[in-house]
Amino acid sequence: MTDQRRLVLGSASPARLGLLRQAGLAPEVIVSGVDEDAITAPTPGELALVLAEAKAAAVAERPEAAGALVVGCDSVLELDGEAYGKPADAEEATARWKSMRGRSGILQTGHCVVDTATGRTVSATASTVVRFGEPTHAEIAAYVASGEPLHVAGAFTLDGRSAPFVEAIEGSHGNVIGLSLPLLRRLLGELDVSITDLWV
Repeated sequence: MTDQRRLVLGSASPARLGLLRQAGLAPEVIVSGVDEDAITAPTPGELALVLAEAKAAAVAERPEAAGALVVGCDSVLELDGEAYGKPADAEEATARWKSMRGRSGILQTGHCVVDTATGRTVSATASTVVRFGEPTHAEIAAYVASGEPLHVAGAFTLDGRSAPFVEAIEGSHGNVIGLSLPLLRRLLGELDVSITDLWV
């Protein structure tokens, strides 16, 4: 392959960008600007997918994305059938952790890839079971005070301060951080693009 395809990440997430870079990719970043609160769906998995599709579509329409492969992602935590994104404030983050500890949830991440050169779009949701530990009230208070849970879906992340409070996961590790590389590889394959052709 002579001309390498451009890869655009339609997300402001430093964690997603980091995952792609660690996998040998060099995506450009164009933030979608989609109003996530205006989008609804019947189930958490469908919500994650619809949000990812909306983000990818919004970025794909931008002139600066012409000819690129655009990746959109969005994550929500499913607990008791409800979808939880980023907590609104410290109080909500504290309540969320008190309800999650000692239990399991499902981290749902929608993935959408738009090939702006052909107009083709593929999408799917990856699901990873997350088993939470039992942090003390003091540990939860300290974690919330760090500010980290206010910026991540489900009020936790595997690659930050809450890692000691996650006992185990079942499924894609990267999916919990924000992007499933195995799923991305499959979606690119559906568009007749090999992920190895995007390595830098």
